[in-house]
Amino acid sequence: MLAVGEADRQEEVASATVFVDVVPRMEQAGVERIGGFMREHMEKGFETLEDAAAVIAAYTPERKRAVNLESLAKNLRRSHDGRWRWHWDPAFMTMRPDADSGSVVHFERILAAVRRITVPTLLVRGRMSDMVSPEGVAEFLEAVPHAKFVDVSDAGHMVAGDRNDVFSDAVIAFLAER
Repeated sequence: MLAVGEADRQEEVASATVFVDVVPRMEQAGVERIGGFMREHMEKGFETLEDAAAVIAAYTPERKRAVNLESLAKNLRRSHDGRWRWHWDPAFMTMRPDADSGSVVHFERILAAVRRITVPTLLVRGRMSDMVSPEGVAEFLEAVPHAKFVDVSDAGHMVAGDRNDVFSDAVIAFLAER
């Protein structure tokens, strides 16, 4: 997804965009659940990829446990101390809420940026996601009326991990139209 700062720019920065289980107005309960899970292992990390797989399996019991640990390694990085940590900027998880809104997300700014999207756009949602509701999808599609939408059954927020076959087919078909 384009960062809000990128979307604020006037010149075109992409020829198409794909949003994966993210919309301007995310469901707070889902955001807090996933944020809590990510923060829980932020400092300590995992000794092995197997340890990370076990923690993820306990967190998502409805999901088939990953057998291929190499694919899991794409979401983790090995730190200087040899431990595995999530492959994202930890500063994102420690951002302070805005004093006026109480949120780290500036919804109106994000929605305004999304409304300016003119390139072909695809929104892919995991139907079991607790991050993106049908209302959030409707609001996104109203803001970006030219967007295409795919709702992936048997998938949660981690759409590609839950149903990579369906996710890949949707993205490849979308890009093939370009």
